[in-house]
Amino acid sequence: MSKGINTESDISAELQLGPTDQGMVRLFVTAGELEIPMDFTPEEAREIAEELRAAAEQADAMQKQKPGRRKKKPGNAKGGGNPR
Repeated sequence: MSKGINTESDISAELQLGPTDQGMVRLFVTAGELEIPMDFTPEEAREIAEELRAAAEQADAMQKQKPGRRKKKPGNAKGGGNPR
């Protein structure tokens, strides 16, 4: 079975993001025993931020097109702070 963007999951994860002492931007995902550090250059991080912003705008537009549909509560993703 293939998982994708439109596949819901019961897996809960935490997300931390911040600068590293090496001048990179780290996204740090933890889910149970699993830890995934992902480092990006500042330019790559800006590109990711632009993609997130564009996806949020598209999601807003889709919600506005479907009246009566409840907004889903946000997951357990947490931002801020420095990664471990």
